[in-house]
Amino acid sequence: MFAIALKQDQYKTYLLSDQLAQSQLEVVPERGGIITRWSIRGHDILYLDAERFADPTLSVRGGIPILFPICGNLPDNTYSHNGQAYTLKQHGFARDLPWEVSDRITQGSVGLTLTLRSNEQTRAVYPFDFVLNFTYRLQGSTLTLHQQVINESSEPMPFAIGLHPYFAVADKSKLSFDIPATELQSHRDYSTHYFNGQFDFDSDEIDVIFHSPSRQTSAVTDGDRHLRLQLSYEPPYSKLVFWTLKGKDFYCLEPWSAPRNAINTGQHLSLLQPGDRLDTQVTLAVAVS
Repeated sequence: MFAIALKQDQYKTYLLSDQLAQSQLEVVPERGGIITRWSIRGHDILYLDAERFADPTLSVRGGIPILFPICGNLPDNTYSHNGQAYTLKQHGFARDLPWEVSDRITQGSVGLTLTLRSNEQTRAVYPFDFVLNFTYRLQGSTLTLHQQVINESSEPMPFAIGLHPYFAVADKSKLSFDIPATELQSHRDYSTHYFNGQFDFDSDEIDVIFHSPSRQTSAVTDGDRHLRLQLSYEPPYSKLVFWTLKGKDFYCLEPWSAPRNAINTGQHLSLLQPGDRLDTQVTLAVAVS
């Protein structure tokens, strides 16, 4: 049985349930359209810093924030378009703005479609008219994130898109990784290193990008919690970022369509023609043993 319920905490929160699979999703549209919680048979799949979430002046650290129209940060938070400079903060604005609920699904699966439209606030930092439609669909232990970008401008629209999921973990030493890449690049100094499938969790911070995974599926096994997470994505997603902090009970495995500063360099930047739309999806599947 699939159901959608509503609760009012600090923010209006939608609860999507697949009751037979004992799987539940929580979505907060007005706080950046974010998924804040996903549980399967009592296991919390996602991490959430509740104190940061409660403070609207801070970016959320946890759940699955949406990255648009850039991934990562820009030098001096600045880019240029048609000779004019614009200021755009790290990861863009989609994760900070309120989204609208535009559809609900309870047949065959349970889902919620959220919509974000360009407005005066977005045009001040990103001079394009757009519509973003995100559909979160839950069925069993699989979460699918359908994403649609529509260019309503009269000129081509450059952008990058990404997701920043925070996965809960109690003991990082029990994690094993199946990431289809042999090289990674540090986001700190842009040095390139060989990747042998392991990370040094004694480091204060790990912030790296995989530029050329050989396939569009990766997996992480948590031996402590007996969970296996599989992440799959479609084009234009082409990058994977791994980020974690020492002493924090999360790791992030983030699909990005383009690297940092792509809106300035053009590297892997998507360019959507006037009136065109892009449809893509990211799928998260969890196996609990």
